[in-house]
Amino acid sequence: MTYTEHYSVLKKECIDFLTENQTSEQSEFFYADLTFGGGGHTFALFEQNEKNKLVCFDQDPDALSNGRERIKNSNAEDRIELVDSNFRHFPTYIRENRQDILDKGGLDGVLMDLGVSSHHFDKGERGFSFREDAPLDMRMDVDNDDIKTAADIVNQYSLTDLVRIFRDYGEEKFSQRIAEKIVETRLQSPIRTTKELENLIFHCYPKKMRHGRINPATKCFQALRIEVNAELDVLTELLDQVLPLLKVGGRVAVISFHSLEDRIAKVKFKAMAKGETPCEIITKKPVLPSDQEILENSRSRSAKLRVLERVESKKSKNKYAHLTNDN
Repeated sequence: MTYTEHYSVLKKECIDFLTENQTSEQSEFFYADLTFGGGGHTFALFEQNEKNKLVCFDQDPDALSNGRERIKNSNAEDRIELVDSNFRHFPTYIRENRQDILDKGGLDGVLMDLGVSSHHFDKGERGFSFREDAPLDMRMDVDNDDIKTAADIVNQYSLTDLVRIFRDYGEEKFSQRIAEKIVETRLQSPIRTTKELENLIFHCYPKKMRHGRINPATKCFQALRIEVNAELDVLTELLDQVLPLLKVGGRVAVISFHSLEDRIAKVKFKAMAKGETPCEIITKKPVLPSDQEILENSRSRSAKLRVLERVESKKSKNKYAHLTNDN
């Protein structure tokens, strides 16, 4: 299966932030793209400077196949490494397999473009979207049978857990009603397809709210996708581990597409800035797509970019510290 065209959100802004501290004296720069996808951000970094080398992660078989072919066709095999893995394993991989990067001070930049790519939505058979009737799957690592599918969750999770997922990950106001209907329905027959679930959720909404701008099933589908792929857990546990892998002046950039991801990035960045490893938040407010980008790609409209930089030492909170005399 080919990987569908993917618009790389906030691409220029990401590249500018990640490469801002490059110096002519440095012989090579190391970057990591933890969400390779269609390779847009990776190849933008590849083309920005012939000294740039990248370690990239993806777990989607389509992205990996497409990416390896693109890397080969671009004669980029000596500068781009594409790893088949969930990016939660990124810190371990670097320490165990890329000591050469750490020996040279660490990474110059790490990018995380979170959420689901256009490919996942456009390929109906993957079960991420209810635009087509398909098996309820939603696994990004679709070949991994150890990961529960959305159908497994819908048909096996308890009422309490379903309510929690829809409420916490989907911010769904009718989570209790929807979960109860799922439990009632699956007693008669398992819920297997996207359209079955969409129809069930649709009829849990009050009639006057069923035909709004957003399909009633949208929030629950988001919640299931997050649960299937442990998206928020991976982001939460990873951010702390990335900072020590950066060299001084190195940056981590996070693009999020909904409030749950952005809240984690915001809170974690603030905590990291107060932690033991010196770092500073570069984006006091998240960077948003331009009006032109939103016109070109409507899916960009909810994107937010936050950037953190590892620094030599923390700034003194005392603005008069430089005037003090120890003698």
